[in-house]
Amino acid sequence: MQRLFQRTILAAALSLAALGAPFACAAAPSATAAALPPVEDFFSTPEFSSPTLSPSGRYLAARLGGKGQRDRLAVLDLKDNSAKVVAQFSNADISSITWVNDERIAFDSTDRTLAPGDEKSGPGLYAVNRDGSGYKQLVNRNIAYDHPSPAAKLVPSNVVLLQQRGPQDSEFVYVLSPQYSAGGIDYVDLLRLNTLTGKASQVSRPGPTRAWLLDFKGNARMALTLDRDQAAIHYLDPATEKWRQLTAFPAYAELNSFTPVGLGPDGTLYVSARAGQDKTSLYSYDIASGKLAAKPLVTVADYDFAGSLIMDKDKLLGVRYSADAVDTVWLDPAMKAMQARIDALMPHTTNLVTLPRRPETPMVLVTAYSDSQPSSYYLYDREKNKLDRVGSSYPKIDAGAMGKQAVVRYAARDGLQIPALLTLPPGRSKHLPLVVLVHGGPYSRGSSWGWNPHTQFLATRGYAVLEPDFRGSTGLGDAHFRAGWKQWGLKMQDDVADAAKWATAQGIADGKRICIAGASYGGYAALMGLVNDGDLYQCGINWVGVTDIALMYSAKGKWHIRPDLSDDWKQYAMPLLVGDQDKDAAQLKATSPLQQAARIQRPLLMAYGGADRRVTQEHGTQMRDALQAAGQAPEWVLYPDEGHGWKLTKTQIDFWTRVERFLDKNIGPAKGAQ
Repeated sequence: MQRLFQRTILAAALSLAALGAPFACAAAPSATAAALPPVEDFFSTPEFSSPTLSPSGRYLAARLGGKGQRDRLAVLDLKDNSAKVVAQFSNADISSITWVNDERIAFDSTDRTLAPGDEKSGPGLYAVNRDGSGYKQLVNRNIAYDHPSPAAKLVPSNVVLLQQRGPQDSEFVYVLSPQYSAGGIDYVDLLRLNTLTGKASQVSRPGPTRAWLLDFKGNARMALTLDRDQAAIHYLDPATEKWRQLTAFPAYAELNSFTPVGLGPDGTLYVSARAGQDKTSLYSYDIASGKLAAKPLVTVADYDFAGSLIMDKDKLLGVRYSADAVDTVWLDPAMKAMQARIDALMPHTTNLVTLPRRPETPMVLVTAYSDSQPSSYYLYDREKNKLDRVGSSYPKIDAGAMGKQAVVRYAARDGLQIPALLTLPPGRSKHLPLVVLVHGGPYSRGSSWGWNPHTQFLATRGYAVLEPDFRGSTGLGDAHFRAGWKQWGLKMQDDVADAAKWATAQGIADGKRICIAGASYGGYAALMGLVNDGDLYQCGINWVGVTDIALMYSAKGKWHIRPDLSDDWKQYAMPLLVGDQDKDAAQLKATSPLQQAARIQRPLLMAYGGADRRVTQEHGTQMRDALQAAGQAPEWVLYPDEGHGWKLTKTQIDFWTRVERFLDKNIGPAKGAQ
């Protein structure tokens, strides 16, 4: 059945000769030691992505890609296995996809051939019927024409699709419309948009709104406002149709009493809250009394709760959450039993089940992944207990040629327990060259268990990769987060160094072949690693990294590339979390890679984007010039039109090819032989 199913999809897609790639592709042959997986296999555009079931479960929409092809929108009819590409552009790619109802799909666009510095268009918004008819442009894509003629009547370009499923039973979708001033975003409007007529109406705001939450019926029900350094959560009472405030809290200290997660079919509000504990859990919240339930519904060991609700038309069925990996806890016995049957069919992957909104068929969508396998997508027939594969994001990746990954924990020098991801190269586990890969943010969660192109590319080249969630990282409890306040270049940096020392003491790493690498804050940490621990690291790799904290406050960028750090963030958050530019001036100078450039004596690779609005190009050029003046010129590359990270496939390939050469020269097999 599975092969027949895939052949049906393949034949249907290929029958549209100009439309290109099929829904399912064969896996690539296993790599050998003499033929490493090419860099292109890791960083190319996914061939199959964003599959989503229609509300009835009869149709599956997905985005099709492929080398040299634009991403297209295709629909598969699960009743007769017929497939059709229903939307495509000659000069753009399909991006986000959502079902409006069982007949209509809304989608926006991007251009994968343009780096951020070359982009002149917004994402737009379009709608089309599942059979390809009824196409309509809803939102202006060309930023230069945000004041169209009366005949056009398009919504201006500064809107994005709200990524909440809603009821999917009308012709309406919701879009977000950010409103800007010189200091950043002032507020975000919510518009209800008719996908047949293109007419939009604005939802009332309770204040300077930044985020919105729909209820189960698709009505705007909750909103988060931000006024300078004060945040508040508001509830639109269905009885009065008026907003009322539920709670308020300091925006940047994360002292909020709760965070809304979702509303159930019966109107129950579910929230993430600490309730006096170090880590958040999932609770129900009584809106009338303003009180949390006495006991949590879901608690995740070692982590703050972060996740989403899985519901049918009657009740809460389960919860998707993130811990070591993304997984599901089922509250409904029938769903729990179904998960067990699916896991028995695919025991070597984590299998995430997605349900249609109002199922009329026995089909559910399953996303299967592991540390060595990128996401693959299956349809599971609940009545027949059968799986049919419909596509894979990176079909050329051979799981057998990838490294193995595990979550480890080590003690920092002051005793704080630090979790980290350790990825080992295929077939090896001892005395390895090590890359310590530091995540950005830094006030964010690092990577979770699962296939990652960066780590697996390095692992296939023979490197162990260690990714620590140093203090200051979020998602690990309040104490872990607060321990990182004002610790850039200090205890946060020590945690990273202690990770490398732990790996060496365990016999995993060759202590003479360790490189530190990272992007954004991770790039800053790579530079400070060479400043503080030049005897520990043999080299460093910094891309789009902060080089001077004071420069974060004062950076001007270029006339058309202005920094995107808001005035409120610099006024309220940075003095609290990073350091006050006046009161902490001595500390900021001591922990500035730019000010300490003369102390760097190890080889360094640096890469920046000329259109980066988060860490502007001057961070890189000033650091490069300071190193050159100190007689330690780095290997330098500037991608003129890239932003804060690499968007273009050709940039990814060029950069990671440079990384491979740089590592091989400094800590790789050739260095080991010496």
